[in-house]
Amino acid sequence: MNQTLSILLVEDDPDDIELMHDALKDNNIQFNMETIKQGDAVLPYLEKTNERPDVIVLDLNLPKMHGREVLKGIKANPQTSNIPVIILTTSSAKKEMDYCIQQGASRYLIKPVTMQGFNETVHSIVKVALKN
Repeated sequence: MNQTLSILLVEDDPDDIELMHDALKDNNIQFNMETIKQGDAVLPYLEKTNERPDVIVLDLNLPKMHGREVLKGIKANPQTSNIPVIILTTSSAKKEMDYCIQQGASRYLIKPVTMQGFNETVHSIVKVALKN
């Protein structure tokens, strides 16, 4: 893959941020990753940036604004509604999963607990990003 992926990671856990970064590097993915740690900062960031990410990786349990509300805001805005959003969270609740898919999430992935799991997650993220 010669393309450099632009990833917006919305995650407040420093360990998960580091794991994502390491998994992308370990899989030889060329990427630029912007990280936002609070839910309420995502929509203002997307409104002011000139660079649209290829994919948004969104945790649900965020400070200041829940990921469900962030997803809803992204998909409600015509400027950002076409950006693929992958939910990456610890919640395996079917109700949560169904809600996110109905709101327009491209994928709903449960956070892996192993590096191998993170590698598989990275492959899913890349696949969604390249479809766009």
